[in-house]
Amino acid sequence: MKGPHLVYIADPMCSWCWGFSPAIDAIQAGFGTELPIRLLLGGLRPGTDTEMDSSDRADVRAHWEHIREASGQTFDFGFFDRARFVYDTEPASRAVVVMRRRGMDLGLAALKRIQSAFHTDFQDESARRETHTDFAIARNAGVRGFPTLIAGTGKDGRYSLVTNGFQPATRIIPAQEYWLATALAA
Repeated sequence: MKGPHLVYIADPMCSWCWGFSPAIDAIQAGFGTELPIRLLLGGLRPGTDTEMDSSDRADVRAHWEHIREASGQTFDFGFFDRARFVYDTEPASRAVVVMRRRGMDLGLAALKRIQSAFHTDFQDESARRETHTDFAIARNAGVRGFPTLIAGTGKDGRYSLVTNGFQPATRIIPAQEYWLATALAA
């Protein structure tokens, strides 16, 4: 992207990313096209093939309760009633990539709204490759946690870390206003 922009590195099945969703919504509403967001899928647990056992479920449930408390976001704890659940984030990430191909706003919306039915191009091998390319870019950039939000101008290829981890919109928006004013002045 050219000009001031943000790169949001997330995973659709990342609970902290769900907690961060209101901050991303606030950034989109507050900055609009002045500070566009490029969505990059980070790959929280791609390719996992092991079913969650009761210990894993208890850990995740405690994690979700903590995130719900910190962010105010609601969680569907009915998740824990699912039998034989495998926490593989690659298919959901690929679904977001498929929607992102239709526009960044659609990709961001899909991140929030993964549906049970996918379009036929979900099975498209190029969508799988594009998803894995996102994972590689995030890894090569040193991103190991989600959500991660970085800002750049597109001029010199340099980016600034906004947050690596959950932050409420009340902390993110003032920092973005300052960064954008500085970037536009430069």
